[in-house]
Amino acid sequence: MKIAFYGSSLLSAYWNGAATYYRGLLRALAAKGYDITFYEPDVYDRQANRDIDPPDWCKVVVYEGTVDALKAVTAEAATADVVVKTSGVGFEDALLLQEVLRHARSDALKIFWDVDAPATLAEMRADAGHPLRAALARLDLVLTYGGGDPVVNAYRGMGARDCIPIYNGLDPQTHHPVAKDNRFTAELGFLGNRLPDREARVEQFFLEPAARLPQQTFLLGGSGWHDKPMSPNVTYLGHVPTRDHNAFNVTPKAVLNISRVSMAENGLSPATRVFEAAGAGACLITDYWEGIELFLEPGEEVLVARDGRDVVEALASLSAERAAAIGRKALARVLAEHTYDTRAETVDAIFSRHAASRRELAE
Repeated sequence: MKIAFYGSSLLSAYWNGAATYYRGLLRALAAKGYDITFYEPDVYDRQANRDIDPPDWCKVVVYEGTVDALKAVTAEAATADVVVKTSGVGFEDALLLQEVLRHARSDALKIFWDVDAPATLAEMRADAGHPLRAALARLDLVLTYGGGDPVVNAYRGMGARDCIPIYNGLDPQTHHPVAKDNRFTAELGFLGNRLPDREARVEQFFLEPAARLPQQTFLLGGSGWHDKPMSPNVTYLGHVPTRDHNAFNVTPKAVLNISRVSMAENGLSPATRVFEAAGAGACLITDYWEGIELFLEPGEEVLVARDGRDVVEALASLSAERAAAIGRKALARVLAEHTYDTRAETVDAIFSRHAASRRELAE
């Protein structure tokens, strides 16, 4: 089957946390024989900050950030058996959805793939005329990268025919154990861009514990934190390219995952960072969110903190030996149960089931 996939960016993770998710899933689907073209706009300096070359398993079409260019690439949806429009593409999202649906064949499987369901659902609740809400009846399926029953039920309640979560996972070709790198030596590292929905939790779970542990060293990576007040024991690195993520994860004694507020409240929304860290064999400390035990076992494969005090206590009692043991167990778990190959099995079954249903209706 041929897939036309309209997303933010496959080539650049710059201000684009979904890149790891897209790469892992689409590579695994390509291995199953899917012919995939990824369409991404040239916006937000992403093309100037590419961290991978165009892959051999997926054709990538980069189009200018203009309406004419958008209309030209959406016309190519007519050639695909599966047409995907994701959330947060970043340029004329409403028009992109409209044009994709206008050009998609009547027999094509039409999907909205939501990589930020809490934010999308909040927008639709606030606006009865939201373009996506109006388009749900024309879509065959909504897929999301996180969320359990609350997300599924909300989408169905707004008119989606079906909604199925396809969780983040591990791409072992990209995230795996490497040698430690002295650039990233610290007791605790955190990697994440500065976002309004995350900033207060970064203060609570990372910056405040750093201030309370002045003898320990902390490492902050990600864009946007340059003017954020922080204690002298925090080293700020700025944007950390994907090629350095493995070393960033394995070198500190532990690394921290901090969910955005909406993701934490929704639950069942493991960030890509969870699997990146586990895949590198890192000792991960994560803020609490409902459903963590479905992915990693608290206390054995991951340490869970409900507030900054828990982070301080975890670091105070964490030996290098225990940190290494947690990392080994986490790596074994994600390799066994949470790779993108596993996720692709689910997606392939969904695509095949819908294709069979369409054939039955046509007969």
